[in-house]
Amino acid sequence: MSKEPVHVIGGGLAGSEASWQLAQAGVPVILHEMRPVRGTDAHKTQGLAELVCSNSFRSDDAETNAVGVLHAEMRLANSLIMASGDAHQVPAGSALAVDRDGFSDAVTAKLEAHPLITIRREEIEGLPPADWDQTIIATGPLTAPSLADAIATATGTDALAFFDAIAPIVYFDSLDMDVCWFQSRYDKVGPGGTGKDYINCPMDKEQYLAFVQELIDGGKTEFKEWEGTPYFDGCLPIEIMAERGVETLRHGPMKPMGLTNAHNPDVKAYAVVQLRQDNALGTLYNMVGFQTKLKYAEQTRIFKMIPGMENAEFARLGGLHRNTYLNSPTLLDGSLQLKSRPGLRFAGQITGCEGYVESAAIGLLAGRFAAAERLGRPLALPPVTTAFGALLNHITGGHITSDDEPGKRSFQPMNVNFGLFPPLEPGTKLKPDDFEGRFRGKDKSIAKKKATSARALADARAWLGIEQAAQAAE
Repeated sequence: MSKEPVHVIGGGLAGSEASWQLAQAGVPVILHEMRPVRGTDAHKTQGLAELVCSNSFRSDDAETNAVGVLHAEMRLANSLIMASGDAHQVPAGSALAVDRDGFSDAVTAKLEAHPLITIRREEIEGLPPADWDQTIIATGPLTAPSLADAIATATGTDALAFFDAIAPIVYFDSLDMDVCWFQSRYDKVGPGGTGKDYINCPMDKEQYLAFVQELIDGGKTEFKEWEGTPYFDGCLPIEIMAERGVETLRHGPMKPMGLTNAHNPDVKAYAVVQLRQDNALGTLYNMVGFQTKLKYAEQTRIFKMIPGMENAEFARLGGLHRNTYLNSPTLLDGSLQLKSRPGLRFAGQITGCEGYVESAAIGLLAGRFAAAERLGRPLALPPVTTAFGALLNHITGGHITSDDEPGKRSFQPMNVNFGLFPPLEPGTKLKPDDFEGRFRGKDKSIAKKKATSARALADARAWLGIEQAAQAAE
């Protein structure tokens, strides 16, 4: 049994999780993180697992939401990212949101304290040397140019790319709470929440139409060298959504459904801007769904048109950066290993998954796969019926190749969703007693999601070797 270290390049969520899984399995790790030797356009600190965009891990519902199922599977696998997130959660309705600084500090402290993990602050400028026989590249969408060029050369293909955007963060005490009010949509109570976890800013029709027009007309940051790069639909800039139609925002991040103005309950808002708590102190709130490429001065001017935000002060304004990812179905095998170079794995967003939790989950899998190889143990892939397996299958082969356009790659970044899971087995019994009356439409869809989630968690326990007695003790 070899005890040579496994090298992990990149100290984001995927790299941090991969390092933790390796070390917990008894394998020494050398974690290479280029910050602060070399910074990026999006990072602000030197902390590991820094959250550069939202502070939300999205839904924590493990019954009817696929990302909630992934949360649950990661907890079963003793995920450092999920444990740190749970320890530093802030109210966010039915979602799991975290204090971004407390979360990063916790991950950093855990990794620094582990006796089998060595952290080196240095930039790796090319592919790892041959004597690094087991390496995981988890450099994410902000891979340094020299390493990105080396990867492109080694893979013989251009990296695909898409734009990703960041939403502004506002100081709570600059908001007018005589206009805004606290409420979660439909008063949902989530992890650490009360049902009043979002700040809501109401707009009437006239205010909304004027706001949308300003978003469309406002000055934008241009990136001519990146022309032709598509946006990721799950993180569209607010002004791009506005350009798709005047009602688009009212059916997206500004929908008023499930909200009642505490100051004027008899008047229904035409649209609502929501802000979510961003730190444990409750002094910072981020604008939900307000990723933007508006110029800084324009952001300040236009966002102060929002009722209750006339005197808003911004701790951070929105921004835009380019993400890159591999054509993974072509380049990687089922265990995330580069087909042309055994022992070299990729993890996180660079593989073509999207989202904090998804990136960390792929890091978790890469770490476990590398640990199995280092320890001479059988390498078992997670069942495709699990959230782990469904996401891994999408990355390594679940896409459809276009026959009409030979050579065109159809692989695109994706969040985990129930569409990635195989259908329920014929004859699977749903549970009508979960609902009132007979199955109709939405009720049946919810029942299918619950059955898919239950199957996923049962299969994840079996894959992880968790005995039934342990399940009962949870």
